Amino acid sequence: MQVSQTNLAGDLLLNLGRYGNGPLHERVKRALRSAIREGRIEVGAALPPSRQLAADLGCSRWAVTEAYGQLVAEGYLEARSGSATRVRWSNAPDTDVARPAARQTPAARFDLAPGLPDLRAFPRRRWADAVRAQAAQATVTELGYPPAGGHLRLRRLLAEYLGRSRGVSTTAQDVTVCTSVTDGVRRMCYALRTQGITAVGCEEPGWTRLRQVIRAAGLEPVPIRTDHGGLRTDDLVGHPGLRAVLTAPAHQFPLGTVLVPERRAALLDWARRVDGVVLEDDYDAEFRYDRRPVASVQGMDPSRVVLFKSLSKTLSPALGIGWMVAPPRWAQQLHQADQVSAQPSTLDQLAFAALLESGAYHRHLRACRQRYRQRRDALVQVLADRLPDCPVSGIAAGLHLILRLPTAVDTAAVVAAAAARSLLVADLAAYHATDAQAAHGLVLGYGNLADSGLHEAVNLLREAINEGSR
Repeated sequence: MQVSQTNLAGDLLLNLGRYGNGPLHERVKRALRSAIREGRIEVGAALPPSRQLAADLGCSRWAVTEAYGQLVAEGYLEARSGSATRVRWSNAPDTDVARPAARQTPAARFDLAPGLPDLRAFPRRRWADAVRAQAAQATVTELGYPPAGGHLRLRRLLAEYLGRSRGVSTTAQDVTVCTSVTDGVRRMCYALRTQGITAVGCEEPGWTRLRQVIRAAGLEPVPIRTDHGGLRTDDLVGHPGLRAVLTAPAHQFPLGTVLVPERRAALLDWARRVDGVVLEDDYDAEFRYDRRPVASVQGMDPSRVVLFKSLSKTLSPALGIGWMVAPPRWAQQLHQADQVSAQPSTLDQLAFAALLESGAYHRHLRACRQRYRQRRDALVQVLADRLPDCPVSGIAAGLHLILRLPTAVDTAAVVAAAAARSLLVADLAAYHATDAQAAHGLVLGYGNLADSGLHEAVNLLREAINEGSR
């Protein structure tokens, strides 16, 4: 049977040398399995005929057919008589490289899930003009590979901007440009390992993705309770040997609390006593609506705090630009990590630098702050009117709030019922590391919710909650 060239995994590059000197069929199997799990071969793709792949690899056909057969048995491949051997594995990859989806999932009509800013407000023309201008002005050297740590112009502007807006104390030399907060935490975890640190305290509840990154880097995430005053710093002493902790003091996710002053002082005191380090996720700190945002913890002790920030919550995660501010003893090591880590393109770095320099970024944040404040106020009012038995919690800040549900309501059923109505919401319990401590409620993000759809979205949410109460 003639194999269609559509969705064919041709010109498949497999480096068997990465897999030791074991039996050849075993190395072929492991190389294919890695390619599938990393997404280099998509689900549904047809693998080359065994004879062709054997010729490409310079090995016997038996080694390829044996590898194919074992991967069929493991569920990675499917083989049908008269047809090509195709990839069938569809689980989530266990690497940091996400597998491309087989087909685009239709977007929900109403987005009340946390994690996104207002993507409609992205300054497309201003960003395009900035990229175009930097492409025209960039030197020949700047068109090469990005320098370690990021472009110096952007790092200087970030140091100045963070000093003005977040009370950060730093210099350009201690700023490292990365692709996201997740990327920065990953790099820092590898640096921590070189110093003998094997665990990182994590807010409970907190961002699940960051716990996963910490574990993937070979460190143990240790849950530290969080309440109305932020991280329970008194719990840190209950974990002997712990020397690093990740926290979002300006606006904790998902509870929406602020680390109170006495705990800020206690946190830094703990770090000094154990010769430790605080990893400060400056999560959506720009968006405080009832008063001015609190300054960073980093400004209180720059020698003990590493600050992480990105454009994911202010412009768009599609840009892939973030940064870290670290003490000199960590900054040099983080810069060296650029040799094995991805960096934002130099042109994008320069485009963002231009927005910072011209004040366009500040104006964008100011407009967003006003928009989000009005949207949050409207959402809180509509929720109070139509769901009076479901109180809202979390300070007036950021891009999300907590909706508490009656104990009789099945939260997972509400999430499913909402999805069936093309409404995205998140279960608060999903952000807990342990089920025993899981709180009851929903995390509602309003950053990417269109104002025109707010009332209909809440009506659908009320229907979903009623369905989950049965």
